[in-house]
Amino acid sequence: MDLVETRELAYFVEVARELHFGRAAERLGIAQPPLSRAIARLERRLGVRLLERTSRRVTLTPAGEALLAEGGAALRAVEAAVRRTRRAGGTGARLVLAMKPGGDGGGLLPDVLAEYEREPDALPVEMLFGYGARQALDDGRADAALLYAPRADLTGLAVEELVVEPQVVVLPRTHRLAGRAQVSMADLRGEVMPRTPYRPDGDGPMVTEGGQVMQLIALGRVVAVLPRSYRRLLRDDLTAVPVPDAPPTTLVLAWPEESRSRALAAFVRVTAAVAARRDARTHADAGAAAGRP
Repeated sequence: MDLVETRELAYFVEVARELHFGRAAERLGIAQPPLSRAIARLERRLGVRLLERTSRRVTLTPAGEALLAEGGAALRAVEAAVRRTRRAGGTGARLVLAMKPGGDGGGLLPDVLAEYEREPDALPVEMLFGYGARQALDDGRADAALLYAPRADLTGLAVEELVVEPQVVVLPRTHRLAGRAQVSMADLRGEVMPRTPYRPDGDGPMVTEGGQVMQLIALGRVVAVLPRSYRRLLRDDLTAVPVPDAPPTTLVLAWPEESRSRALAAFVRVTAAVAARRDARTHADAGAAAGRP
């Protein structure tokens, strides 16, 4: 079987999404006859019919449905590879790390960045902040991301576990639960939770960055269950209450499984070492505190 050309695949995906050759040609900026010929050539390469065409409508065959799902993912992977290649090979090569504001497990990054600069394979690190860190990995805008499991989908990524944290609920200081020593998930039943790209099934407004969610909490519009380290980001009018029965979260460093970047490998190694040292200090401090009279 002949190899499929990326251009033909892109043409097919556009037609499959529009189910109309005229609209697809317009979106692609080409005439309709060359588009029809490209689709016919792709069907010959694959040896299957992808589309059923009549004078009134275009529909996908089962093979076409499969190629739409797989082909769209393949095109996104190619686009991501192009972005990463240009970033690595162009002038001003850099490593891009995506993360939520404050989402570094309570301050790992300063030590990581200082230690990473001393690595022989190190590149300048550029930060990309926002709730779309996973998307930034998928589309090639980022080389690595700090994500919280199990909130984030880690499918197709290599990961290094860094910090395991209990969760707290962030509330306005005037909230009915603000004075409690701790609350349960049952206590939060009926409270409005924000929606994020990680948790789109919430019942509150969609938020895309940390300052936005803190503002909404202060206004009494939502409450949010977050990793404990977010307490250091609280405004004076907010408070955090432990939620012992909320499942703990794990901060992970994630990157594409197929990456072979030496600069990224060095960053992963340094980040894991810094996290391990901090974990050891935390356990030692806890043991010393437990032994005090």
